[in-house]
Amino acid sequence: MNPDDTMQNTDDIQNPENTVEQTATEKQLTATDESAKPHARKRARQGRRGEGGAEYEVASQWQLMWWKFKKHRMATIAGPVLIILYVVAFTCEFFGPGLPTYRYSDYTFAPPSRIRFVDVETGEFSLRPFVYDIERSTDPETFRRTYSEVPGEKYHIHLFVRGRPYKFWGFIPGTIRLFGVRDLDAPFFLLGTDHLGRDMFTRILYGARISLSFGIMGIFFTLIIGLILGGLSGYLGGIVDTLIQRLIDLLLCIPTIPLWMALAAALPRTWGPIQIYFGMILIFSIIGWTSLGRVVRGKMLSLREEDFTLAARMAGAKDGRIIRKHLLPSFMSYIIVSITLSIPQQIIGETSLSFLGLGLQPPVVSWGVLLQNAQNIQTLAHHPWLLWPAAFVILAVLMFNFLGDGLRDAADPYK
Repeated sequence: MNPDDTMQNTDDIQNPENTVEQTATEKQLTATDESAKPHARKRARQGRRGEGGAEYEVASQWQLMWWKFKKHRMATIAGPVLIILYVVAFTCEFFGPGLPTYRYSDYTFAPPSRIRFVDVETGEFSLRPFVYDIERSTDPETFRRTYSEVPGEKYHIHLFVRGRPYKFWGFIPGTIRLFGVRDLDAPFFLLGTDHLGRDMFTRILYGARISLSFGIMGIFFTLIIGLILGGLSGYLGGIVDTLIQRLIDLLLCIPTIPLWMALAAALPRTWGPIQIYFGMILIFSIIGWTSLGRVVRGKMLSLREEDFTLAARMAGAKDGRIIRKHLLPSFMSYIIVSITLSIPQQIIGETSLSFLGLGLQPPVVSWGVLLQNAQNIQTLAHHPWLLWPAAFVILAVLMFNFLGDGLRDAADPYK
């Protein structure tokens, strides 16, 4: 045995306190290691994404924006909801159980169908949902029409059922629908019917195509006008800047809704639905580019004297190329935020004018046109389901606002 080990063992026997202290120290170190393991695992997970904190040092601007955007919970919910709305709107022939112009003459102002899984008469549970047939009766004193279910006749709801023939986007014929009942004349109305017996749910889906596409098309022309005039105002300056800014001040000092109404009323009544649709888009674009134009102007003023702009100018690049290739990409994130927050204004504007009878007119189906039937308070008191289009307008506007708030926070990820 080594003499040193013998002497150490002898010291431990003579001084048992040293052994106790050493054991306590080892336990403390072990506990420290155990408590550090979760932090080590967390650092390991971060390391997979980019060596812990160093990931922010090598990440691009768009990566930083995406990480900041994911922290906004409502925005992450609003994005998928808007995608679903647009997918359903642009494929409404498949998702709608009926046709928007088909009239169920025996079921005018019919209430929403009640989907059931349990038979009222037998109490049996069915995995396949169904609806009962309904019959209409008239109160002899008030002459009010009411509907009641007929438990003896029920219609099961099927997926991928054949319905009345349609043409997808007016070109591709088809009959398959996502869901529905096999009896084409059965009273299956998820959101009730209107005064002509037309299915409200189907008409709302078809109206979503017009109203939601109006927001996209309107912001497209608004973006073009705002980028061109705002870019020229901020980059050239001088008399051009003064004239464009005074034009913006003139448009901003006029109340928006009366200006919309005046310009919409000026559209020729001999125009067809498509001409009125694009005429209203141009009206909203001419009026709504002002806020985007000022954002672009302010960014241009701050970037036109930067080193990379001066270098491009000294290299012989023309003004148009400098604006298009160097300046606009530098603040594209702010442009995206601005147009996202402007889309709800376009949707509300179209809905308001159509509701007042100054915008789109039947047989065009939009959310504003559908709300024309909800102008009578007495009608709403007896048939409140006519207000369902307003719920979809509110949903779309809220989702766009939540998405815009998330993008606005993500546009400056260094805060």
